[in-house]
Amino acid sequence: MASQQTSNLASWIESVIRNFIEKSSENTLQNKANDRAFDTPLVGFSRGDDPIYLQYKECVEAYHWTPLEIFSLAFPGHPAKAEDLTVISWVLPQMEATKADNRKETMFPAERWARGRIFGEIVNEKLRRHVVEALEAAGYKAVAPALSPQWARKDSERYTFSSTWSERHAAYASGLGTFGLCDGLITSRGKAHRAGSVVAAVKIPPTPRPYNDHHAYCLFFTQGICGKCIPRCPVGALSESGHDKLKCRQHILSTAAEYTKSHYGFDGYGCGLCQTNVPCESKIPTKKDV
Repeated sequence: MASQQTSNLASWIESVIRNFIEKSSENTLQNKANDRAFDTPLVGFSRGDDPIYLQYKECVEAYHWTPLEIFSLAFPGHPAKAEDLTVISWVLPQMEATKADNRKETMFPAERWARGRIFGEIVNEKLRRHVVEALEAAGYKAVAPALSPQWARKDSERYTFSSTWSERHAAYASGLGTFGLCDGLITSRGKAHRAGSVVAAVKIPPTPRPYNDHHAYCLFFTQGICGKCIPRCPVGALSESGHDKLKCRQHILSTAAEYTKSHYGFDGYGCGLCQTNVPCESKIPTKKDV
């Protein structure tokens, strides 16, 4: 009976997320055509006491929250334990039209892509709130870490900068994908996407992680081939040594932001060239894709 209840609960949460993206008018790029921002989501779950969240304190930074830490910040009087919590994670794949537009670009983001970065993230924020509200209406306390006033991006000696909660790391923990050479998360729908998560006081069986290595889906790391994302970077921020975050950020927040405002007429930024026109754009790549 308990197993059936948790299965039904997982299905209900998945439907809350998918219905919002598939049916809500909020899923929009806010352009003249009112194009959808995202395609059908991927949804995964991980336990609040999964050891991987403690490992993140070592391999990411000590300030990266565990599920219990962010839950306790949100609900300081709640006697929750780590094993009482579940991380609900989702991946929102970019629409085909958005990816197709960005494939053609070599220096700046296509308009749809830039809109996906700015207005698409607004959709993602609304989805986070929607999931929290749905859970609380059903009697479960929940928090979206990325919307917490305590969430912060910090300087990192090891990774240049990182944050107190990473949506991609939550997705990795929840069985949704692994990291590529450019640091993007490669999922069954590729790495052209945005991700989100909520931590809730609810017990749901974790999604199996069909991998044992955080680079399992990247052909460069697993087979020593591909590297197609490297020449896609317009400012040389990618190499066989990895991702130069400072070069990347300078391009995105400076030249790309100026281009977006002057050519597309809104304040925004983005790039995404390394996420499109590459073998892992829309799938887990295989050798024949290179």
